[in-house]
Amino acid sequence: MKEKNVEYLTKVIFENIKISSGTFKLVIKGSFKGKPGQFYMIRGWNKEPLLSRPISIHHIDDEKIVFLYHVIGQGTEALSELKIGDRIELLGPLGNGFDVDNIKGKVAMVTGGIGIAPMFYVAEGLSDCETDLYCGFRSDIYGIDNFKKYVNDINIATESGQVGHKGYVTEIFQPELYDVVLCCGPEPMMEKVVLMCREKNVPVYVSMEKHMACGIGACLVCTCKTKHGNKRTCEDGPVFLGDDIVI
Repeated sequence: MKEKNVEYLTKVIFENIKISSGTFKLVIKGSFKGKPGQFYMIRGWNKEPLLSRPISIHHIDDEKIVFLYHVIGQGTEALSELKIGDRIELLGPLGNGFDVDNIKGKVAMVTGGIGIAPMFYVAEGLSDCETDLYCGFRSDIYGIDNFKKYVNDINIATESGQVGHKGYVTEIFQPELYDVVLCCGPEPMMEKVVLMCREKNVPVYVSMEKHMACGIGACLVCTCKTKHGNKRTCEDGPVFLGDDIVI
């Protein structure tokens, strides 16, 4: 499932807009490669931090690539300050991804916060499946409108109770209703989903979120523990079978 044709690209920003509190949509025109669940290392600022930031693919078509990202540190803050016409450097596509061509039956996508970002591109690839989306947010919701074309049902949980169920997304998710579960979000949420799926013997695939420095498996910053030893999230992942993850 890994994309072999990794490219180093310099492009110009077409759009970089705020869509919610601390959440931005970045659009870059051009021809791009990438499979659902893969990511790019991105950098476009001439100041610290020196390292690029990993951003998952939200959408690709013949004209552009789209990323959703949340400002959580210096790198993403610097990214959010870039304007239309600014130059930006990209390395990718990187990692493996969700094997959408071999996913069949009834599918649940479970996300938390910015974990919703890669799932839209995944949903586009699951057009032959019966898919439901479960998404959790603290308060503001974002990134779900375009899903309506690709999923049967959208289930929302917010910790504030502002929209949907008041509480956590894991409180409204029932794994036994599905043949396959795909998950991306905060690590505690994903661990909970994995344990729920193990209890019901439902296969689950998780897209791990880890700090990364290189994106190509050289620095070992992004290792995660699995039953088969430590694995590099950027090179061996970011998508792992939930049963392989050590919790």
